[in-house]
Amino acid sequence: MLSAHLGTIVGSEHVSIAKEAIAVAPADAAQAAAVLRFANDNGLPVSPVGGATKKGWGNPVSSKITLHTHRMNALLEHTWQDMTCTVQAGCPWSSMQAALARHGQFVALDPLWPDHATVGGVMATNDSGTLRLKYGGLRDLIIGMTVVLADGTIARTGGKVVKNVAGYDLHKLMIGAFGTLGLTTEITFRLHSLPVSSQSFTLLSQTVEPLGDLLLQLIDSHLSAQSIQLRIVGDSFGLDIQLGALPEVLKEQSSLLLEMAKKAKLSVEEASNEVWNSRHLLFADANGFTIKATMLPSDIARFTSMAHGFGGTAVTQATGIMTAFLPEGREEAILQLRREFTGSGGSLVILQQPANGSVDLLDPPSNSFPLMQKIKQQFDPNRILNPGVFLGGI
Repeated sequence: MLSAHLGTIVGSEHVSIAKEAIAVAPADAAQAAAVLRFANDNGLPVSPVGGATKKGWGNPVSSKITLHTHRMNALLEHTWQDMTCTVQAGCPWSSMQAALARHGQFVALDPLWPDHATVGGVMATNDSGTLRLKYGGLRDLIIGMTVVLADGTIARTGGKVVKNVAGYDLHKLMIGAFGTLGLTTEITFRLHSLPVSSQSFTLLSQTVEPLGDLLLQLIDSHLSAQSIQLRIVGDSFGLDIQLGALPEVLKEQSSLLLEMAKKAKLSVEEASNEVWNSRHLLFADANGFTIKATMLPSDIARFTSMAHGFGGTAVTQATGIMTAFLPEGREEAILQLRREFTGSGGSLVILQQPANGSVDLLDPPSNSFPLMQKIKQQFDPNRILNPGVFLGGI
């Protein structure tokens, strides 16, 4: 019996039947490898699960085994002198950050739902927030991984020091792959010091163009902006800026920002840190469409205006990543937006849609799709890892 065999690997108390799948929770990479080896030998599709905060992202998968990572939840090593840490994939993001903060350090990334999202899930979906402007995304912050491949092989990529050039950056393939190439059990991050002080401002305007122009000026300026986002605020628009620096520098930087706003004839108000949670609110209504789109920073104002014209609301990072909500019944608007985004070299994926929604969640396959298929074939020839969840049914 399937559950009995899995119980011999992880312990019967860590195996349960959930709907049509068997839920199994390994304690470490060795147990995870044994589970995947068994699944691969028997052609059983496996879906890795962390905090399940992004379970609806990507195409639905019919799996026979759901592999839960919550038992692999430790901060294994924090070499604060070298500003690196190694953490297990099932560790909640906020728990990791709290431990690192004791030494005044953090992983410089602000994903969705940090209290519940796990390190592995954030990596698999390549989630990031506004801090990406200053610190980069996960491909800039991850320097090594331990990955269990589909056949049960345990592979280690990268290293534990920032200036490590040994081997290939195979871990970069795993970032954003939705668990289709391997199960990540440990991740090594480069760390940054927590900002000494910060201050947030919101600039308001009835039209989006002045804010779009100022956004581009801020990107090219010498201001110590660590976060910038453009929001739809009812019938108007808001540009949020967070400055982070030493207190004496912050005062000077704030004055420069106010001068830029005055020159652009924009009103300014000091903002609370709650504005940086605006992206989270776009998932609150399950009766509409929540989308993620990418674009050039120079296109942010134009696409924000389009989303507003379709009756939507949106939060767009200065790096060109938009999260937007459109009400139910706006399928044609989403299709038009997808054509506009892809025509400008960007993309649009649906992260959440109504139960009766019929729009394809992911963009049509691009010219790079044959290469992606070959990579999938190389890493998972029997297609047991989250089969079909990714672009083109990978």
